[in-house]
Amino acid sequence: MSDADSGDAGTGGRRGSHIRSFVLRQGRVSEAQKRFHEQGMPRWGLAYRATALDLDAVYGRSAPRILEIGCGMGETTATIAAGNPQNDYLGIEVHTPGVGSLLKEIATRELSNLRLIQHDAVEVVRDMIAPGSLAGIHIFFPDPWPKKRQQKRRLIQPEFAALLATRLAADGYLHCATDWQDYAMQMLAVLAAEPLLANTAEAFTPRPAYRPQTKFESRGLRLGHGVWDVVFRRVP
Repeated sequence: MSDADSGDAGTGGRRGSHIRSFVLRQGRVSEAQKRFHEQGMPRWGLAYRATALDLDAVYGRSAPRILEIGCGMGETTATIAAGNPQNDYLGIEVHTPGVGSLLKEIATRELSNLRLIQHDAVEVVRDMIAPGSLAGIHIFFPDPWPKKRQQKRRLIQPEFAALLATRLAADGYLHCATDWQDYAMQMLAVLAAEPLLANTAEAFTPRPAYRPQTKFESRGLRLGHGVWDVVFRRVP
């Protein structure tokens, strides 16, 4: 499970007007992570700016674009990008160790179809992603904020779901996954209530083949823990 998701429940107003779903912890950054961060961000990183990205210019081509919010340590993000070279991927992550690790994956796997923004996801989606420009959005194992008083910090909230839906092209998909059952039920309810989205299943869906099973997830499944995937599509 990743605590590296970087969005929140609100979309109104400008920066600072929403409850953030992440806390920037002073975790240890290894020398390798620091080195790849310093060397990789100028090459594969995009700075936050309050203006829509020209994605064709960013990637040097026209292709389906998939956004991932909360890349964690980056292995899943890099594996998906490597296995789907026909698509372009844009990751959002706030924690420097994870950013450094993902930049290492980009460098060692020589991935030309993956870029990264180190910033709050709500502000990135709101300000940098043009409406109707995404073929898909991935949100895998966001911080569950399990305590009752914390749940307002959960990423999947009605206002943010509505914002995400506007950034999807017609028939574009939003794929969320969690290993917390009550959060899974919240995800299902929130996304089902968004009029721009339609569920691809009656409720939850089996893990799509493009989403790798993480080591943490595999261990949890062996111990009998559940994992829930939901995939919704943008209605025309």
